[in-house]
Amino acid sequence: MLAPEKIKQILQMDDAQRAAYFINETVNENQLWILTDEHGCVMLNTEDEDCVPVWPNKEFAEAWATDEWQTCQAEAISLNKWFSRWTHGLTDDDLALVVFPSQDEQGLVFYPDELEHELKQKQQSIKKR
Repeated sequence: MLAPEKIKQILQMDDAQRAAYFINETVNENQLWILTDEHGCVMLNTEDEDCVPVWPNKEFAEAWATDEWQTCQAEAISLNKWFSRWTHGLTDDDLALVVFPSQDEQGLVFYPDELEHELKQKQQSIKKR
């Protein structure tokens, strides 16, 4: 559970800082968060891509569950499950990811294999310590 001061501090980060926080936090917690509804996971559209937004913590995912998304639920996905199913599934469906979008910022767009590479690289760097 994140303290309100910590949440406020994190939300003041720019896109690149939030993406770095996402990679660190996701590897440390061994999971990431999506929003789902009765139709599956929530999607965002950029000019070029259909994207699945992902968050590092439940609190940030739930903060997006407002307005037309108020019926959505935050759902944790373990990294093992992400690597074994999601990367390939998203790639097959030509979907990208928006990493840790804030309410007023779009967030950085990653392709599924790019995100998996970043996460696995972080896991390796932690194991080597």
